[in-house]
Amino acid sequence: MDQRGTPVSRRNLLKTTTGIAGVTAATLLTGAGIAAAEDKVLADGNSRVAVKGNINHSVCLWCYKMKSTEMAPIAKRLGLKAIDLLKPDDWAPLKENGLICSMTSGVWGGIPKGFNRAEHHDEIIKSLTELCDANAQAGYPNVICFSGNRAKQSDEDGLKICTEGVKKIIGHFEQKGVTLCMELLNSKVNHHDYQCDHSDWGIELVKRVGSERFKLLYDIYHMQIMEGDVIDTITKHHDYFGHFHTGGVPGRHEIDETQELYWPAIMRAIVKTGYKGFVAQEFIPAHKDIIASLAQAIQICDV
Repeated sequence: MDQRGTPVSRRNLLKTTTGIAGVTAATLLTGAGIAAAEDKVLADGNSRVAVKGNINHSVCLWCYKMKSTEMAPIAKRLGLKAIDLLKPDDWAPLKENGLICSMTSGVWGGIPKGFNRAEHHDEIIKSLTELCDANAQAGYPNVICFSGNRAKQSDEDGLKICTEGVKKIIGHFEQKGVTLCMELLNSKVNHHDYQCDHSDWGIELVKRVGSERFKLLYDIYHMQIMEGDVIDTITKHHDYFGHFHTGGVPGRHEIDETQELYWPAIMRAIVKTGYKGFVAQEFIPAHKDIIASLAQAIQICDV
């Protein structure tokens, strides 16, 4: 749907996304963007929305309940460069569509069982070694990992044990030229008791590990919930961030005027830092036409 509540079909959106690219993000956020674009006629069949080249756009597959074989050609047509949070078994359709996996998932233990428990280290390191090697062979940049839940553990103990665990594997990532990213998640709404839930804690961990191949995945949705001050944090601490995720607050839906962040300003702040990594859309579409929602989000962020 567009901002007026008018249904926008996937077919019509893909016909008119060049028109959308010609409408400013500010106009799109006021609700007139897609409506104005509906009157634009696309002459060459190109449906790219990401056209400016300042942001490397990606999308998290899990939000769309689609297979990578279904999303890959859509991502290609919209001008995205990657799909996020895929396991190696899902990579097959990427190359034929000119895409990469911008963040590989599949670490043992998932979110709750992470590096903050020494008894988890062996299994985590085994799985991360396999994922790192697969990434290196494919030429993909990043692998995700997690702190794990606190379970009454102090933040200092969590930092100490996470540092020890990451240091056991980070040399392999350095050798292979792949970056390991620990995700910052909120513990208030979605991931209760998760330890890496504030940027200060994550930044301190990165400092203690002391490797250019260990960074944070700064999830803007999660950090807006936990601490706000998004643009200032990105500006001051961008050296510690290796990847970004989006998501509307509140509700984790479309990044439009229904939520509290102004995404063009955030994207401009990211670009100003000189960041060359990926920004992946990770909102759960509330509108019926999920591809229209994705295209709109890419346009909003294409500063």
